[in-house]
Amino acid sequence: MQKKLLTVAVATALAAPGAALAQSSVEVYGFVNASLGLVKYTSGTLATVPSISKWDVASHASNYGLRSRESLGGGLTGWFQIEQNAPLERSNDASATPASRNSAVGLQGGFGNVFIGQWTTPWADLDSLWSVGTVGGWGPVTSIIGRRETTGQAPNPNCVNGHGLGVAPTATGVTSPVCNAVESAGGVGHPFWRRTSQSVFYQSPVMGGVQVKLSAQAPEGKAAAGIVTAGVTSVSANPWMWSSSVQWAGMGGRARVGVGFDSHKDFSAIGKSDTGFRVVGGFNFGVVDVGAAFEGMKYNTTLSGTVKARQYGVAVGVPIGSGAVRGSYAVAKDLDGAGLAKDTGAKTYNIGYEHRFSKRTTVGAGYAAIKNEASAIFAWTGLPPTSNGVTNGPLAGQDVSTFFVNIIHRF
Repeated sequence: MQKKLLTVAVATALAAPGAALAQSSVEVYGFVNASLGLVKYTSGTLATVPSISKWDVASHASNYGLRSRESLGGGLTGWFQIEQNAPLERSNDASATPASRNSAVGLQGGFGNVFIGQWTTPWADLDSLWSVGTVGGWGPVTSIIGRRETTGQAPNPNCVNGHGLGVAPTATGVTSPVCNAVESAGGVGHPFWRRTSQSVFYQSPVMGGVQVKLSAQAPEGKAAAGIVTAGVTSVSANPWMWSSSVQWAGMGGRARVGVGFDSHKDFSAIGKSDTGFRVVGGFNFGVVDVGAAFEGMKYNTTLSGTVKARQYGVAVGVPIGSGAVRGSYAVAKDLDGAGLAKDTGAKTYNIGYEHRFSKRTTVGAGYAAIKNEASAIFAWTGLPPTSNGVTNGPLAGQDVSTFFVNIIHRF
């Protein structure tokens, strides 16, 4: 009853007088996932980077949103979803915007599901098939697997480089000599694991346990050459990307496997495409659920030619009563490319227990660590500032670990 009243209240607040929203079946939903942990950074590659330990409250992709479905007859359904982040930390940051997460409008029927907006890519959707070892937000999917790029990057070849590929120590932290094109304000899209905006998506019906997913980003960043702005001359470019996956589940969902392929055009070098391939899967034996993933990316850059990245990981979940012991291990190999910094790989592992009090509330505890090589800066999303009190996540060569307790509540 309370949830129904909350739904009506939110829908009424968002609707203009006389709008039809309040008359529709609009659902309020959400996911709150937060941890309290003791985080430790070891000393970094530079002599000026000492070790430090600190307490932190981390929010792991907490979100809330509105969604609605309407039957249009003939087996056709119209739907929408608007979802945004629910940051539980760093509350002085007032930059959160509506529809910052999976938000779209679409039509679904016997042909499948077609929608436009912003959504996780088919590549990223495969993570659910294998990542059974994550406790709270601590696992390889939020640190190493798919994480060669930083978040919030948009394909704009006429802006300053912002990729986190091939880092090398400097007096102030790290530099990135690999890609030479792309950070801008607005839009997300380049990271293989990330959701894409201004995109069209298709999800096929599930047939024999098989489902195909496709997405394509509209090339709204297409640019003409020769336009001078603030002393910078633009170049001709047409940056856009597409993502695809095929997944299968059988034996009541116990067996699952998925394959993904992405192509990102004009992101790292004009006239070339970055590509990625991954295969993931798992099997639930009853007494233990196991998962595994492998992925490889190829970046065609201007400065370093072809740069190759490889990551792999394994995960386990062992049910115990109303909870489970969960653990993961993953490796990012050194980047392979001309003129890159050495020692750009990392390893991560986590172990913990989570207890499910109900379908909505879970409490967990555990330990997680990332071992960065001398030129690597892998981290989990949402880490506190490092030794310098400013930079979020580790500086070059800093290992990071945390003992944590975690609470998840779904509504």
